[in-house]
Amino acid sequence: MGKYLLGLAFFILVISKTDTASAQCSMCTINAENSVKNGNTQGKGLNNGVLYLLAIPYVLITGVGFIWYKNYRKKTTVKNQIL
Repeated sequence: MGKYLLGLAFFILVISKTDTASAQCSMCTINAENSVKNGNTQGKGLNNGVLYLLAIPYVLITGVGFIWYKNYRKKTTVKNQIL
């Protein structure tokens, strides 16, 4: 149980200390910079959209892996109890 709490504390620490990332292709960067220079605020939301699209696959894979791990652990526990 202690390992899980330590892992959770480390995860929360890493998530809370992240800096803002700018993940854009060169074309999107140029468009965002030009729109901000001209007084438009739409370019500011472009970074958030890119990061949102980047995070979705990682969240889904983590969720599937967690469910798979939980189901596998239940099966091995049942096998060990039968033996």
